[in-house]
Amino acid sequence: MADIVEEFNEYRQKMNDKLLADNNKIIKRIFNLDTNAYMEGALDVKTKELLGLVASAVLRCDDCIKYHLETCHKEGLNKEQVMEALSIATLVGGTIVIPHLRRAYEFWEALEDNSKA
Repeated sequence: MADIVEEFNEYRQKMNDKLLADNNKIIKRIFNLDTNAYMEGALDVKTKELLGLVASAVLRCDDCIKYHLETCHKEGLNKEQVMEALSIATLVGGTIVIPHLRRAYEFWEALEDNSKA
């Protein structure tokens, strides 16, 4: 199962590199804005990542969910905290979010498996 984490990260990095290599000013600014938005500020990084995770789940973006899950994991959030945030996302987004919740749970398990290895 841990392969899904590696697969996601390799593809994301490869495609980000290609996108940024095209030297499109707007794309570069969007990437920069995204990076800066999740830095420590009035809210700590953990809180911002949970907000990003909830928004991504409600918007049903699996890539975004995976990205925020991995960052939540790296920031030291635990499964209970992440699942509570995802439960709010499911409440707000409705039952259409459940398939994304399933994939998020699977990805979190892979992250946990990787950290044990």
